Amino acid sequence: MNVIETGLPGLLVIEPRVFADQRGFFLESYNRERFRAVGVNADFIQDNHAFSAEPGVLRGFHFQRPPAAQAKLVWVVAGKVLDVVVDLRVGSPTYGRTFTGELSGRNQRRMFIPKGFGHAYAVLEPGTHFMYKVDAPYAPDLEGGIAWDDPQLAVDWQNAFGEEGPILSAKDRELPGMTDFESPFSYEEKA
Repeated sequence: MNVIETGLPGLLVIEPRVFADQRGFFLESYNRERFRAVGVNADFIQDNHAFSAEPGVLRGFHFQRPPAAQAKLVWVVAGKVLDVVVDLRVGSPTYGRTFTGELSGRNQRRMFIPKGFGHAYAVLEPGTHFMYKVDAPYAPDLEGGIAWDDPQLAVDWQNAFGEEGPILSAKDRELPGMTDFESPFSYEEKA
């Protein structure tokens, strides 16, 4: 597999080896030993699957506060998303910076998102299936988020929504911006 550094410490894009022929393809979605060899040491305990019927759906920016903070391994099995993360770790050299990448059933890329990042994605194709592994259970009382359109983040959503804007949940419409956010995450530089 190929690992791509993103410029945000700990955030990785991973391209698995894909074995394709006239029948289709085979790949390892996750292999604990191979992932640990490239620095992904999360102990994943749950797999989740989100389906979006139409383009323009936006989910995020989401995270869970400690002690239920989650590391995630995310990918798309069918369709396409614009995946965006923001570093929310106080003391990080990249605090408040974002990274944007395209994940699709065609490119088979995965993104490893460490604890302390906010995560969002915009659906770009109908019938998109988004998969993710997490290393901590869902804790509704510890969930949080940042507004998708926060001017401090200045995310280029690359016309993912059209003129109508994104299709949001009621909860995502109410998320605060960065100026109203007090981060519960801290950055610990690894030697």
